[in-house]
Amino acid sequence: MARRGRSRILVGFAVTMFLGVAVYFRLWAIQHSLASDDAELIRRQFDLANKEAMDESAEWRFRFDKEAERASKCAKELEEVELDHTAQKAIGDKVSSALIDRVDAMLQKLEKEIDDVDAKIGDRWRLLDRMFVKPNQFRMLFPLYRFLF
Repeated sequence: MARRGRSRILVGFAVTMFLGVAVYFRLWAIQHSLASDDAELIRRQFDLANKEAMDESAEWRFRFDKEAERASKCAKELEEVELDHTAQKAIGDKVSSALIDRVDAMLQKLEKEIDDVDAKIGDRWRLLDRMFVKPNQFRMLFPLYRFLF
């Protein structure tokens, strides 16, 4: 009985192997016929994909060139603005140095006037110091002081 069970298994295995080989050859035959018929179709699809890639590459190159041109234009405008700013700053520096010179001249003139007033007043302030006049009293006396001297 054990022998009979083994032979059944072997027969089943042999049938399965035969069917597997038959299916394999059938699939191989289908693939081989498709491969020869589809070679032209695949070549055309590849050519179409290649053409689309080239067109897309050309489009991106055009966009890149356009952006590069825009960036170059912006850089030139920025350079012009910087040159204008530098020129305006130089003019501003000239004006500010002229104003500083003018203020210095005014300060020198004021210092001279203060020195002249100091020389004119001279020792008259000492008279007020001797009298021990307080600041609020001095403010009251100042109008009178102008008329006295």
